[in-house]
Amino acid sequence: MTGLTHRQAEILNIARASGRVMVEELARRFEVSAQTIRKDLNDLCERRSLTRIHGGAIIASGVENLAYEARRFVAADEKKAIGAAAASLIPNGCSLFINIGTTTEEVASALTSHEDLLVITNNLNVAMLLYRHPRIEVVVAGGTVRRADGAVVGSTATQLIGQFKVDYAIIGASAIDEEGALLDFDYREVQVAQAIIANARSVMLVADSTKLRRSAPVRIAHMTQIQTFVTDQELPERLATICHSKGIEVVEAMPKSADIDDPQADAQDAAPEAAPVVRLR
Repeated sequence: MTGLTHRQAEILNIARASGRVMVEELARRFEVSAQTIRKDLNDLCERRSLTRIHGGAIIASGVENLAYEARRFVAADEKKAIGAAAASLIPNGCSLFINIGTTTEEVASALTSHEDLLVITNNLNVAMLLYRHPRIEVVVAGGTVRRADGAVVGSTATQLIGQFKVDYAIIGASAIDEEGALLDFDYREVQVAQAIIANARSVMLVADSTKLRRSAPVRIAHMTQIQTFVTDQELPERLATICHSKGIEVVEAMPKSADIDDPQADAQDAAPEAAPVVRLR
C-alpha cells in the first residue's frame, strides 16, 4: 500500500499475522511513545486498513471474512455480555445446538454452571469448553474439520444434526442485512446452520451490532425464522420493525463503555463493564 511509513507498513504486517496490534506493545517494539503509535493506528484506520478496538486495532472487516482469531477481538466485551444474556435464557435440563462462532462460544462459556444439559455442536471450541463439566453431555457432529476455526462442516455433520430434535438452537451469523437476511461466507457452514434451525423448537440468534454493518454472500435464513435475538444495542428501525411485527423477542445486553471503534480511543481507558440486560419485544 502506497503512502505508508516504514513503521506503519510493519504495523500492518503484524496485524495481518497475529490478528490484532496493541498500542503499548507496539510502543515498546518500535521504541516510540504510545501517542505516536495511536497516530499511526488512526492513519491506518482512515485508510480502512485497520479497525480500532480498545487499546489497539485489528485488520478491518468488510465483504471479506476476518481470520477467526482476529474476530475474537472484535466487540469482545459486547460478545461476552451477549453470551451471558443468552445463557441466562437457557434453563437447566434442556437440549440445544450450538454452532460455530466467537459469540456462540461466549454463550458456551456462560453455560458452564448449568446442569443437565445436552449440547450438540459442530464447533470443536465449544466442545472443548463444555466436555469437562459432569452435568453437561456433549455430542460433536462428525465430518471435515475446517482448519481456520474448528468448525465441523459437510454432509456428515448435517446428517447427524438431523437425527436430533432439540429445545434450543444457538446460532451466529457473519452479517445481517437491513431486510433481515442472516448471511455467512461458507456455504458448507450454512448447510449445517440450516439443519440446526430446522431441528430446534426455539432458535436464538446471538450477534453483536458490527454484524449489521457487514455483508456476506451466502444466505443462512431470515430473521423471521428465529424466536429470540440477543444483541448488544438497539436495532436499526427497519430491523426492529421486522422483529416487532413477527413477535421476535429482542434482548439487548448493552455494555457501559465508550465507543471502542473511535479512532481517538485511548489505550489507558478503563475496560467496559456489562450492564443489566434489557428485554424488548
